[in-house]
Amino acid sequence: MTRPLAAAERFVAGLPHEVRAGLQVIYAPLMQIRPIQAQVSLGSMKGVIFTSANGVEAASRETAVRLPAFCVGERTAKAAAEAGWQAVSLGQCADELVERMLQQPPEAPLLHLRGAHARGGIARRLTDGGIPCRAQTVYDQVLLSLSEEAQAVLSAQKDVIVPLFSPRTASHFASQCGDAAHLHLIALSQAVAEPLKSLNCKVLRVSKEPDAQAMAEAVFDAAAQLSRLEGKGRAE
Repeated sequence: MTRPLAAAERFVAGLPHEVRAGLQVIYAPLMQIRPIQAQVSLGSMKGVIFTSANGVEAASRETAVRLPAFCVGERTAKAAAEAGWQAVSLGQCADELVERMLQQPPEAPLLHLRGAHARGGIARRLTDGGIPCRAQTVYDQVLLSLSEEAQAVLSAQKDVIVPLFSPRTASHFASQCGDAAHLHLIALSQAVAEPLKSLNCKVLRVSKEPDAQAMAEAVFDAAAQLSRLEGKGRAE
């Protein structure tokens, strides 16, 4: 698991028990979330945009004001609601959020509270579409090296399932993983899969939907496939 530790543990806990029982889970975060202490001023804002629960957590520490919050993903919306924001989920990715907001413009201006490394150009696209919006960085995503345990597992040349959730993490993993011939890579989206295509991996599959549930199903499928192959090998 290459996600930040808390997110990785959450994802594994959400896997079916029979899947967890059959897997050796290696936690090897390639990214650490570090809050940026910066005053969040919402005086003139009519709403905020959150594209991750990390943004919710960081922003909620910096201001006591709570406004309507337009979120990417149900989990982000749930985190925002629990922190007191008037939250609604508007799709599973930045494109869906922008499209829905342009179709039904909310009161503006808006503030996108985001990480230092972000894709999608949400603030620019909304502003260009007639909804004034600006962005403020409230946390950083610092890249980490693969742990010694992860390096040992990868170098053992045994089958390893690796779920990857962001293009930046995928690119970072590709630069560190070495020989990928034994790897079963699962990408959250086509954008996440792109930097992995240069690897000579055993399997590269893309999640049917860009969310944790679909990723969990892909891990289940990969684990079941490996189990069948191993059983076939023993029978022979």
